[in-house]
Amino acid sequence: MSMLMTDSPNTTATATELDPRWNRVVARDASADGRFWYSVATTGVYCRPSCASRTANPRNVQFHATIAAAEKAGFRACKRCKPDQPSFDTQNAGTVARICRLIEQAEEIPPLAELAAAAELSPGYFHRIFKAVTGLTPKDYAVAHRAGKVREELGRSGSVTEAIYDSGFNSNGRFYEKSAEMLGMTPTVYRAGGANTDIRFAVGECSLGSILVAKSEKGVCAILIGDDPEALVHDLQDRFGRARLIGGDADFERLVAQVVGFVEAPNLGLDLPLDVRGTAFQQRVWAALRDIPAGTTVTYGDIAKVIGAPKAVRAVAGACAANGLAVAIPCHRVVRHDGALSGYRWGIERKRALIDREAKAA
Repeated sequence: MSMLMTDSPNTTATATELDPRWNRVVARDASADGRFWYSVATTGVYCRPSCASRTANPRNVQFHATIAAAEKAGFRACKRCKPDQPSFDTQNAGTVARICRLIEQAEEIPPLAELAAAAELSPGYFHRIFKAVTGLTPKDYAVAHRAGKVREELGRSGSVTEAIYDSGFNSNGRFYEKSAEMLGMTPTVYRAGGANTDIRFAVGECSLGSILVAKSEKGVCAILIGDDPEALVHDLQDRFGRARLIGGDADFERLVAQVVGFVEAPNLGLDLPLDVRGTAFQQRVWAALRDIPAGTTVTYGDIAKVIGAPKAVRAVAGACAANGLAVAIPCHRVVRHDGALSGYRWGIERKRALIDREAKAA
């Protein structure tokens, strides 16, 4: 500490303020917790970057790479942010993980009050941290888990009725109320691998390569872009299992032309009925993507905030990667926090081309 106090105040303040870690301390950036710690000479304590205490004078601040280094320099742990204990985010993640297991083991979807009591938190606060950690509300998580169990049981049970009860539903009626939402089709058809479901498709060409458009009775269910038309058809077959794939007629070709036209001239707009199939979280992300205006880009973090799950940035990126409706659900408009282009399932160069075209057309 003596070295810190004997430095010229102006010199010390300048060095601290120029250090990129200082901005994270000023912002109380919780994402920096565990990466470094800082101490304050006038109080004799060290803190985590997210400490809610009043911002210290930078001339009195010193940074430390480890807790041991801060304590070796003679500083003690702050009693407010408790930097020598697991962070609140870590504690919350542990609590949420424990409640997730409770939800998964329950025969019925537990009410919010019961889950909050098990977490020893108020219902409102528990609801907020659960959504921040998982990207879903407790109810959405429970529904998604049950849907997963339904799909698993339909694949191995001897009958649909057996699958209904094995997945936790106490009556056929309650299950069938939710079956279309969970499966995208009737349970009998799902169990048959989508057999007897008609999906029309056609492959066209555009300046970005080959483009496949497929449509179910509900709406467009796939828009795939690539270099090899045959590979796109195989991709469609993998996605829809035993559905009947039917080559599009002249009317369907006009739909493909509409999609190709949008790729070439984004200012034309694209308003199609969609058959969107995914988890509850994925669908929330994809809905947010459709609200991004053409000609603009946002970050994965921006989308995470829009859907009310600011910490679920990686999950948002995963949902973008799982999108099977190119351009209709514009995941190409999402970039990294530094503005750089990140992964795009149809290729970075196609992503760049789409963004450039939309920017020019805006």
